[in-house]
Amino acid sequence: MTRTLNPVTVEVIGSAFSSAVDEMGEALVRASHSTNIKERRDCSTALCTAKGEILCQAEHIPMHLGSFLQFVPRLLEAYPAEDLRPGDVFIGNDPYAGGGTHLPDIVMAEPIFVEGALFGWAINTAHHSDFADRGHAHVYQEGLRIPPTRLQRDGVRQAEVMRLFLLNCQVPDERLSDLRAQMAANRLGVLRMQELCARFGVETVEAAGVALMAYAERKMRAGIAALPDGTWTFSDIFETESQAEHLTLSVTLTIRGEQMALTFDSPPQVRAGLNVIYTALQATVYYAVKSVVDPTILPNAGLARPLSITAQPGTLLNCVHPAAVDGRISACQRVVDLIHGALAQVVPDRVSAAACGSVHVASFSGTRPDGGLWVYLETIAGGSGARPDKDGLDAVQVHMTNTSNLPLEALEAEYPITLMAYEFAEDSGGDGTWLGGMGVRRVYRADADCRVQIMGARLTSRAWGLAGGVPGASGAFRINGDPQAIGLSGSADLAAGDIFEVITPGGGGHGDPAGRSAVLRDADARAGRKAARA
Repeated sequence: MTRTLNPVTVEVIGSAFSSAVDEMGEALVRASHSTNIKERRDCSTALCTAKGEILCQAEHIPMHLGSFLQFVPRLLEAYPAEDLRPGDVFIGNDPYAGGGTHLPDIVMAEPIFVEGALFGWAINTAHHSDFADRGHAHVYQEGLRIPPTRLQRDGVRQAEVMRLFLLNCQVPDERLSDLRAQMAANRLGVLRMQELCARFGVETVEAAGVALMAYAERKMRAGIAALPDGTWTFSDIFETESQAEHLTLSVTLTIRGEQMALTFDSPPQVRAGLNVIYTALQATVYYAVKSVVDPTILPNAGLARPLSITAQPGTLLNCVHPAAVDGRISACQRVVDLIHGALAQVVPDRVSAAACGSVHVASFSGTRPDGGLWVYLETIAGGSGARPDKDGLDAVQVHMTNTSNLPLEALEAEYPITLMAYEFAEDSGGDGTWLGGMGVRRVYRADADCRVQIMGARLTSRAWGLAGGVPGASGAFRINGDPQAIGLSGSADLAAGDIFEVITPGGGGHGDPAGRSAVLRDADARAGRKAARA
């Protein structure tokens, strides 16, 4: 029987869920060792029900939702609930056997027991900057595959599992510290949920979770129902550093009442790390639809119920074993463009022009003077698309990524690299009544021999504009000024003194450029009125 709760109680418990996952995230960032987590915040946290449904995800990295969707259900297939104990900790990352989306995102989960019974799960994922300088012909080249595996039993670390993991890492001391931070973050989530249950009672907290998921579902259904029925299609070009040819991706979006169906068409999966596992496609769709239909919908399992997603297995957007998936976020960025391009035909006043459409990645690796290895990963911001009533934002992470940049002080203190320039890529945003956001230019000098591996899109194509807006500029990678220095392998050796340059794409413009003069006149008039009041 469904228990009816006071809405105020549901709201209080929902806020407690949000507070808990936020606190877990801060604990993970503050306790971690690698620059990619402690500085760039490339991690996410969540709480799940006993069956693995997401109760609440912190607003960290949208892409990481894909690592949470199936991890607990896959875990429970190997470890039945009756075999779980307080203090157990599970680790995994595999996209095919473990519910992950790519191997560097290591997932950790700890069961939450209340009054001797399994109540739910504290779960987090963190991108471990390791496994550098890899091939991407298939998943076996991309790192160590880990199905959901018990790392700690009854509070006791399984030393042999940890030894196996660390032996396969290039920077094991860093990995060990980050794993400990992940475990500490989950332990905090467990404690917060146990405290919440002690305050309100297990049945009340469980009922509140059910009510919050139902509320998210109702809001998504209401948001879809407010849109006109019909079918819309949109296609876009997808090209990266690892593909000589342009690939065409498309979506058919159908709205019927309070339901939305999205059917994707893409080429067969490729022999490169661009393929998207289905859970990553799901995470992308949930983000892209929510951001337009109703950004206030709670981030839990309920929002997905009115959405259906279809993509042919064995294709780029629904790959099957053993496809490589390390760079799946690059294709996922284009999936957002597809969905927003379709929805721009439905609700043009809610959709921005295309953002940079890329996650420009530079991953450096080398050997320290003492013989130890180092790995430095950076994902670099681009321009966001112009909005129907505002310019796009300059130099921001967009859509499926939400990481910070690495401050030059941390970069130069920890790695043999000097940052020579970090500036806007001038005029990279598309022209229009409202301008697309500018990308950035980031220039590194290698101070020791090392190797760099890249990933990026919109290197020849451009982020589209809307309502007559001009597309944004393309991005580029250069070594000593040469844009051809990195071939389709995506890797190159840098000698000490070499200059490596990254330019990220700009966002598309919105509206006829001829309308820009009226916008500027209005801005001058507002500034004049403000000065007069002062």
